[in-house]
Amino acid sequence: MSHVVIIGNGISGITAARHIRKNSDKKITVISAETDYFFSRTALMYVYMGHMKFEHTQPYENWFWEKNNIALKNAFIEEIDFQNKKLTSAKGEVISYDQLILATGSITNLRGWKGQHFDGVQGLVSKQDLELLEKNSQDTKHAVIIGGGLIGVEMAEMLHSRKIDVSILVRESVFWGSVLPKEEGKLISKHIESHGVKILYHTELDEIIADENNRVKAIKTKDGKEIDCQLVGITTGVKPSISFLENSALETQMGIMVNPYLETNMPDVYAIGDCAQQRQSINSRKPVEAVWYTGRMMGEAVAQTICGNPTKYNPGNWFNSAKFFDIEYQTYGWVFPKAEEEYSDFYWQDPKKERALHFQYHTKTQKFRGVNSFGIRLRHEVADAWLNNNFTIQQVILQLPEANFDKEFSKKFSKQVQQAFQEAQSPQL
Repeated sequence: MSHVVIIGNGISGITAARHIRKNSDKKITVISAETDYFFSRTALMYVYMGHMKFEHTQPYENWFWEKNNIALKNAFIEEIDFQNKKLTSAKGEVISYDQLILATGSITNLRGWKGQHFDGVQGLVSKQDLELLEKNSQDTKHAVIIGGGLIGVEMAEMLHSRKIDVSILVRESVFWGSVLPKEEGKLISKHIESHGVKILYHTELDEIIADENNRVKAIKTKDGKEIDCQLVGITTGVKPSISFLENSALETQMGIMVNPYLETNMPDVYAIGDCAQQRQSINSRKPVEAVWYTGRMMGEAVAQTICGNPTKYNPGNWFNSAKFFDIEYQTYGWVFPKAEEEYSDFYWQDPKKERALHFQYHTKTQKFRGVNSFGIRLRHEVADAWLNNNFTIQQVILQLPEANFDKEFSKKFSKQVQQAFQEAQSPQL
């Protein structure tokens, strides 16, 4: 019987395992050194905030795996012999495979700052990071978070829930300015600050300073300012967790190089999820994407291929969603911080509530390119259809009522947006 081994029990690896089991009777072993069972990584913050226990983050009961004949193994793989198809664990155990799926995920991207190794410096990616945050924040009065992005705002909200003062260092003039246009950046910055979190703009970390016990006591910024703190959160992005593959025959750059079928340069070896790097660009997407739903889609695609139905990974239109404290955020298609030369912007913000929409479209053809939504939940299937059917911006604006989840609010809000768009389109007298 063919043996499929999957390294990594995140959304990518587990989706692959489930779909291989649906379509075959292959022997399946999932190996992870992080946890015994698959859990929802996005729920870690709610465990820390006391909204749920860790066991509540597990989507499946523990009996699910045995019932579906999926073997789970808690081990750390140190070496892979691709020629003989053998894995060696840190304890010296040797595991053979017929097909190997690498779904090793990502780790915090430390940038080589002086002092980043001190106690009290950490990221927020794994269950171990959550446990470390519990320990590091026990006696913390002031925490400094480096980097303004989705993980940064999560960590800020977590620490804020424990009555810890939080300061966030961002390089740009607004929060997450490398991704959000300035209008939304200002909206989100103001919202985060309204919760008592301090954002230090145009500020970069230079050095982390420790006390005599090698414990963080302060940070120093590039402009020479020293800020006392007992915890430093590193949220400047993640990188593929592939260090154990260094000096191996597997081709890697930022991540593990894969073709459209998620195959590596080694026979019967595949890579999916955060650790995979696409050789060919897909719909202007980045070659490495640490996103939950793309990991799930890669897991589904690779399972089909392994079960004899070669399937290309096709993530479709770009979308993402998150929360900034109380404001829900969605993005569909492409909305860049600054529209490219041939593109135009239309931005609408509710004067009474923290709600906004930002559209980008081709100036000449009027073809809709993307939308950012804040405090307004859009229907995925509607926004996806706008992109798939090459709608113009005018068609999108007219269809706003169909896209909104809140039917009572939809008509009123849509009229406001439509009127504002007409005014923006009208020649200035």
